[in-house]
Amino acid sequence: MEQKNKKIKAVAMLSGGLDSRIAVRMVQEQGVDVVALNYVTPFCTCTSKSSCRLEAKKASVEYGIELKTFYVFEDFIHIIREPKHGSGSGINPCLDCRILMFKKAKEYMDEMGASFLVTGEVLGERPMSQRPDAMITIENESGLSGLIVRPLSAKLLKPSIPEERGWVDRKKFLEIEGRSRKPQIEMAEKLGMGDYPCPAGGCLLTDKDFSRRMSDLLSITDMPSRNDVFLLKVGRQRFYQGKRIVIGRNEKENQRITSLAREKDLLMEAADFTGPTTLIRGDHSDDIILEAARLTGAYGKGRDEAKLKIKYWSPKSIENNYVEIEMKESEDLVIS
Repeated sequence: MEQKNKKIKAVAMLSGGLDSRIAVRMVQEQGVDVVALNYVTPFCTCTSKSSCRLEAKKASVEYGIELKTFYVFEDFIHIIREPKHGSGSGINPCLDCRILMFKKAKEYMDEMGASFLVTGEVLGERPMSQRPDAMITIENESGLSGLIVRPLSAKLLKPSIPEERGWVDRKKFLEIEGRSRKPQIEMAEKLGMGDYPCPAGGCLLTDKDFSRRMSDLLSITDMPSRNDVFLLKVGRQRFYQGKRIVIGRNEKENQRITSLAREKDLLMEAADFTGPTTLIRGDHSDDIILEAARLTGAYGKGRDEAKLKIKYWSPKSIENNYVEIEMKESEDLVIS
């Protein structure tokens, strides 16, 4: 076995899901020194109660390995705008996303002096990025050709350089294919992994409604902030004359919208009736304030009144301003 007397080091992409946990354990059991990295984007469908980042941290502690977290945002926005390899059902640039992450993994490998990369990829599990041709494209364009070990599907793929050189034993790897979770669950039991999470979180960019919102956001700003993207996840949204209006649908969303308000935003509520909190982002011209006020009234308890008084204020000010609107039924007030 080549480099028998030298400790081999590998970087593992650790999402925190079952596949990546199994991959790490299988390589660790062959005596490889593993360090892990985890990626965070605003587009993950994880919640605060089921965070991929928290699961990755939990797994790294359990397996006694170092974990590096990469926050991927600006580069990600660029590939959403101009995906070299196209998008999926939404605006999800899956191949370009994987290439970006693998490039960063390559940089981290060089930094850590690691010899290869380990992933929990399963052949055919994800239709865009885990096809044989897609895997080859990702390897070549990320500079990792032959240096990616995929323990769950290794026996179905061409041997990697680490397998050929005997740094890891290919015979101890698996031949899992497709979307069934049964083989992984059976392997988890063999490895004594009794406490493992559900499959790793998905991507909001595959959701058509969120994709439409994201496209609208990109139409009015060259480089949205993380805050801009977080705001896409709540409320009803209207992109009006190049500006943005967000209307809460319940008390929880009202609170979230308030917490995401920035210094130059305006917040708005009906003065005398319960209802939504509305946020205006962008220039605050009179016509936009009036449009936001009509929406605020239309979705509140005072929608049947002839007239409504709407208050609005800056998040950094305790002083309210008021606008009075005439309420009338209008189909164009209904937004998603």
